[in-house]
Amino acid sequence: MKIIVVQSGSKGNATLVIDKGRVLLIDMGVGLRVLKIALEKENLNMMNINAMLLTHEHWDHTTGIRYLPPLPIYCTKETCDKPNVVEVVPYESFNIEHFCITPIKTSHDVKNPLGFVIENGEEKLVYLTDSGKITVKSLEKMKNADYYVIESNHDPDMLMATNRPMMLKRRILSTKGHLSNEQSATYMVKCIGEKTKEIILAHLSEEANSPEVALSTYRKVFEDAKISLKDIELKCANQHYSVIGGSK
Repeated sequence: MKIIVVQSGSKGNATLVIDKGRVLLIDMGVGLRVLKIALEKENLNMMNINAMLLTHEHWDHTTGIRYLPPLPIYCTKETCDKPNVVEVVPYESFNIEHFCITPIKTSHDVKNPLGFVIENGEEKLVYLTDSGKITVKSLEKMKNADYYVIESNHDPDMLMATNRPMMLKRRILSTKGHLSNEQSATYMVKCIGEKTKEIILAHLSEEANSPEVALSTYRKVFEDAKISLKDIELKCANQHYSVIGGSK
């Protein structure tokens, strides 16, 4: 299973999951050219995308949907009302080709947002961003995955030092906002298992975070929990270029 985080952040989000000749697109908050370039690097094109998984309706996850061919879009009924939508229900698994996909609840300031657990019979990927907390039920579904794409949005001190309005800061810090680096790492301490090979930190704020701060915080939380990261690849997704993970 190959994972290409095409872009990740408040300006736009899209991720490709490629396995056994099948392609899933998670969110489409980027321009057509950006997605085409990512596909072309894999000798693929738009028509190779089998389906799209949509986490929620915010523009940075949906703005590029109009460029897509009429492929099926899997999401909750509250998220999108296009005729090609296939309604999914949290925690009820479904299949797309050989993928088994379990939608899991997230906590964001929209109606019924999702993360996704994607399995191919051999490997397991957890994709979860845009969430102010992770429920116990979702956390249970996330355990011992091979790969994680997990939100690590901000450092609270850096966030409070920005010039953003206090209302926005409170929204981000709330349980329907975004996970901080420390919150994200604390959840991952509970999730990882013997199968875990890689954690990609996603949706990093460009104003209230940095890759260096996020990675440092993660390492400290794991060190404090006495859990080694030496066998797990830890890296950050980016707003401006693709980051590749999963089976190379």
